[in-house]
Amino acid sequence: MDLKDLFIIDGLERREKVVFDYIFNYYYSSLCAFSMQYIDDRNSVEDLVQDFFVYLWAEAPQLKIRTSLKSYLFTAIKNRCLDYQKHHKITEKYRTYLLFSTEKDDNSTEHSFAESELRQAIQASLGKLQPRCREIFEYSRLHGLSNQEISDKLGISKRTVELQISNALKLLRKELAEFLPFWLLIWLIG
Repeated sequence: MDLKDLFIIDGLERREKVVFDYIFNYYYSSLCAFSMQYIDDRNSVEDLVQDFFVYLWAEAPQLKIRTSLKSYLFTAIKNRCLDYQKHHKITEKYRTYLLFSTEKDDNSTEHSFAESELRQAIQASLGKLQPRCREIFEYSRLHGLSNQEISDKLGISKRTVELQISNALKLLRKELAEFLPFWLLIWLIG
């Protein structure tokens, strides 16, 4: 990492607006162009990059950037793009599933009851997780943060985040075994 990067990263960590404005103005267009390789929708790309800069500003004091600033920014955006793609594919699969399942079975009262029962079972299962494990799991599944973002946010290692999510999934698989096929579908879109 060169001296310029160290100076800029230090200013970012101290939340100096001039430094943040410089980073935004210098990298925004490049990050949008880079994101278009993964996402073929200009509005979605701009939203994704803008959301990243909001995150960057909000979490700047806690970030531990150990690579060049450029490398950090492009890697973070790439990860967000990949997460977006994954979520988009799952959402499309779910929409297709709903379309076909609605045509086959128009018994919406039964579906509502099953979904309500599933939600209660999920909440009860989440309640059995240790508080830190639940917090990490919710950041991952409900807020859509990557393992690295959770690690940075909570000041813990990425490996700890991965282990906690793995532990949570093991417990949830056990607790929700009777719902598993339906639960998997719902959980993946969440």
